[in-house]
Amino acid sequence: MQENVRELLSHIGENPDRQGLVDTPKRVSEAWQFLTRGYGQKVKDVINGAVFDADVHHMVIVKDIEIYSMCEHHLLPFFGRCHIGYIPNGKVIGVSKLARIADVFARRLQLQERLTNEIAGALMEELQPDGVGVVIEAKHLCMMMRGVEKQNSFMITSAMLGSFRDQLSTRTEFLQLLERDGTH
Repeated sequence: MQENVRELLSHIGENPDRQGLVDTPKRVSEAWQFLTRGYGQKVKDVINGAVFDADVHHMVIVKDIEIYSMCEHHLLPFFGRCHIGYIPNGKVIGVSKLARIADVFARRLQLQERLTNEIAGALMEELQPDGVGVVIEAKHLCMMMRGVEKQNSFMITSAMLGSFRDQLSTRTEFLQLLERDGTH
C-alpha cells in the first residue's frame, strides 16, 4: 500500500520525497487499516456474549450513534448518526454493543443503503427480536467536496424489519421517538 501511495503522490504532481510527504505513505497505510477494520471483525466477536435473558417486550432505542464510513464509489468519507431500535423477544443486548455492531459495518467501503440494512439484519439474526428499526442520517463528502458540491445536504436511510415493518404503530412510535431531543 505504501508504494501505491508514493505512486499516487507522484501521479498528482507531488514529490513523495519532499520533507512533509516522506512519511505520508506509512501514515496513509495505517489510516486505511483503521478506517477499514470492519473487514476483520465479526458481529459475534464484538457482541462477546453480551446478550442477556430479560422479560422485556417494549421498545429499546439508542439514538445518535456516531458513524464514520467510506463511500465505495469515490473512497471519500461519509459520516453522521445512526439510530437503532428493537423490541426484545426475551433477550437484550449490552447497549454499547449496538454502537460496536454499527461500526463493524461502517468501517468498510460502503453504500449508506447497504450499511443500514446490514446493521438491521445483524440485529435480527443475533437477537431474534420482534422487530428492528435502523435509521441513518449522513453527510457524504463525495457530494460536498466534488461533483454537485452541496454543503447542507444529507441522506436518510431506514431499514425496518419484523414488527417495525409489519406494524404501522410500531414504526410510527419509533420514528416519533427519534424526533425527541432527549432532554428532560
